[in-house]
Amino acid sequence: MEPFVLHNKPTEPALLLLESWCNQIPGLTAGFSSKIGGISAGPYDSLNCAFHVQDRPEDVIKNREMIANSLQIPFEAWTCAEQVHSNHVVVVTEALRGKGRLTRESAIQDTDALITNIPNVWLTSFYADCVPLFFVDPVQRVIGLAHAGWKGTVTEIAAKTIEAMQSTYHSNPADIRTAIGPSIGSCCYEVDDHVMKHVVSLADTFNVTEHDAPIYIAKSNGKYMLDLKQFNRHIMIKAGILPTNIECSTWCTSCHEENFFSHRRDQGKTGRMISWIALEKG
Repeated sequence: MEPFVLHNKPTEPALLLLESWCNQIPGLTAGFSSKIGGISAGPYDSLNCAFHVQDRPEDVIKNREMIANSLQIPFEAWTCAEQVHSNHVVVVTEALRGKGRLTRESAIQDTDALITNIPNVWLTSFYADCVPLFFVDPVQRVIGLAHAGWKGTVTEIAAKTIEAMQSTYHSNPADIRTAIGPSIGSCCYEVDDHVMKHVVSLADTFNVTEHDAPIYIAKSNGKYMLDLKQFNRHIMIKAGILPTNIECSTWCTSCHEENFFSHRRDQGKTGRMISWIALEKG
């Protein structure tokens, strides 16, 4: 069953909720935005949430506020990073709450993963094909988000995030639940040897069985179709996450043009969706 369920109300932004988490973990909200229901124009039509794509800043802020209102989360809690395809994890303190919500320059710099145990801090990150990774430890009441393109994936940002949750908040990997959100699928993500040399060296360390979906498939033209979702799943398992605690979306951002921006499909001129996660005080 698809874990990210699309809610498309005529007068609100269309959002995909991670429903099992939201229903099972008290005070939690988590999900992924679509491109539907905002006010941006042109190639950013219509729910673009990122400043760096040259959209009108006032439209980006309005789109963000509309999502906050729809989720009934204070916009002041919106906290985000300036993503650089790294594996750098930052612990979000009360002092960092709200960073990046109004300007790109005020975001947490050079960071692709955020974790916190502070209630009412709304972690967000931005996507147009890369893989959103969600983390929650319901025992220690810790949440996290990671942005995983191919560079972040092969440098194991998923494992780095789990390690940071362990070292900072004493999370037990067996308690951590993870989710892999909508992103470009292996149906649309063709890569070359430059990427695959990194993929293969890491994939060789996984305990892949005949029952697992393939991480990549070789094509006759010397290219490969890469499944970044499965790749990140195996990294999570290697880091100690129980396979039964991993949710994985089937949505492909490139295939579903009606719902999502896609950097590859739209040849770079496009908007960005967000992933989000927040916990109210328990």
